[in-house]
Amino acid sequence: MSDTAAVGDAEGISRATGFPYKLIATDLDGTLLRSDESVSRRTRDALAAATEAGAAHIVVTGRAVPWTRHILDDLGYQGLAVCGQGAQVYDAGAHRLLTSVTLDRQLAGVALAKIEAEVGPLYLAASRDGLDGDVLVGPGYALTGALPSTPFTDASDLWTAPLNKIYVQHPKLSDDELAEAARRAAGGFVTVAMAGEGIVELLPLGLSKATGLSLAARRLGLKAADTIAFGDMPNDLPMFAWAAHGVAMANAHPELRAVADEVTASSEEDGIAVVLERLLGR
Repeated sequence: MSDTAAVGDAEGISRATGFPYKLIATDLDGTLLRSDESVSRRTRDALAAATEAGAAHIVVTGRAVPWTRHILDDLGYQGLAVCGQGAQVYDAGAHRLLTSVTLDRQLAGVALAKIEAEVGPLYLAASRDGLDGDVLVGPGYALTGALPSTPFTDASDLWTAPLNKIYVQHPKLSDDELAEAARRAAGGFVTVAMAGEGIVELLPLGLSKATGLSLAARRLGLKAADTIAFGDMPNDLPMFAWAAHGVAMANAHPELRAVADEVTASSEEDGIAVVLERLLGR
């Protein structure tokens, strides 16, 4: 993905012709990325054509920067990325963190206690703040993929440095059941997001992909009415509610498909490209 494919400059946005949106917001896992974490040539070309027509592209992912940076670097992505479920706005070209929101650790501790009082002991992990923040993984927590992490055994280690989020898993409850129970028990203290299989997260109250995307869009002089968004999981719901047009992948969670303006092909079948090519008249 070239520099122009990553984000359109002000001049490019002003000369937009034939493409109905000035901003394309794409989730990563299950949306822009295929299962092997690659982006197809067809999807790269469609994004490049859309940005050449004047649109900006912003990656919006639940992954914090340390788990996102290597993917953006491999893609040659030079634009803005919204990471950590909206907690971080990252300038990929400059390798610089522009904004970062941290979790109130006292509220998070109260939230965890309330959730465990309802469902029993949880398996825990946590993402520390910063460009190089560790992901701490506790006993029993099943980490998805081969991403870098640091094990811990003493739960007090969670609270020794600023955090973006806490991950929770349950030995018996499904992700949907755990997310629902967590919202019921602690929704007044934290935001609960389900970002993928085995990924239920506790975030700063009120934080979502939409809050991070709105900040990034504002830096480009763009707004919700300019935006088409692509996603696949319930954590994309706020982004869809914010954007003018929400497109769910064929592999999307039923909850997201139910509110999407349209459903495209899966991430494995170039679903983003299918929509962009249509909008470009190709």
